[in-house]
Amino acid sequence: MENAEVKQEQIRETGSLDLEQGEEKHKIRLLTIIGEIEGHESVAGSTKATKYEHLLPMLAEIEDSDEIEGLLILLNTLGGDIEAGLSIAEMIASLSKPTVSLVLGGSHSIGGPLAVAAKYSFIVPSGTMIIHPVRSNGMFIGVEQSLRNMIRTQDRITRFLAAHSRISQRRLEELMLNPTELVKDVGTLLEGRDAVREGLIDEVGGMSDALLKLHEMIRLERQKKYKNM
Repeated sequence: MENAEVKQEQIRETGSLDLEQGEEKHKIRLLTIIGEIEGHESVAGSTKATKYEHLLPMLAEIEDSDEIEGLLILLNTLGGDIEAGLSIAEMIASLSKPTVSLVLGGSHSIGGPLAVAAKYSFIVPSGTMIIHPVRSNGMFIGVEQSLRNMIRTQDRITRFLAAHSRISQRRLEELMLNPTELVKDVGTLLEGRDAVREGLIDEVGGMSDALLKLHEMIRLERQKKYKNM
């Protein structure tokens, strides 16, 4: 009973859970990235948010743990704070352990780097990803400075996306500046199969596919360790 209460508290506070009851007994950390990515400022009280100060220590724990063998990330986010999102994505990408992501409802804006940061990515058929230009946040005074900062930030995002997927930076920029796709904005909405066809996501699939892939990656990682012993 006490263990069940601890798990419920873990889900409520951090959106995470340890999976270890499967047939292969691999210990997997399940992590959810849901709602808005919260950065240095708190989002509105009624808004679902993923807090980066919760995720960064957890990712460090996963890397340092002798028990946790892999990470499964479930995403359904509209985006949020760029710096927080990129810092989480860089942490995920730097993990040495097997990682798999699964885009459910959507992984928009800065959610894109979070989805591709895993070593292998899935998206459900009805899932969506929105690629759009970086918008001004009012932090810089003067049009020229703001534009320069936005271009540099946008370049950081497209370089990360291109480095961790099969899509080129040039193609990403084309999708970002597409004026025909979104009614009130420039950019592109990619549904599941479109995201895979563009090379942004590895495969269309669901929960069972993501778990099977992660178990396969963990098995291969175990074999490597045994060979080196």
